[in-house]
Amino acid sequence: MQTKVRSWKLEVRRHFPILFGICFFFSGISSNAQCAMCRAALESEGNTVKAEAVNDGIVYLMGIPYVLVGIVGYVVYRMYRKKKVA
Repeated sequence: MQTKVRSWKLEVRRHFPILFGICFFFSGISSNAQCAMCRAALESEGNTVKAEAVNDGIVYLMGIPYVLVGIVGYVVYRMYRKKKVA
C-alpha cells in the first residue's frame, strides 16, 4: 500500500508542471481587464476594435510577471535538482 501511495505522489509531481501550465494557459481566455479610466474613455467613443485592443494589451501586460516568475522558479528548480544529483 505504501509503495502505491509513493508511486502516485511521484506521478503527480512529475506531471504537475504540465497540468499547471495547461490551467494557467486556459485561465486567461475569458479575462476582461480594464481600469476605470480606460473603460470610461473607450466606452464614450463607441469604438469596439480599439476597446478590444486595449483589453488584449492589458491582459498581456498582466501575464508577463507570471511568466518571469515561472522562468526563475524553473531555473532554481533545475539548479537544486543538479545539486541534489551530484
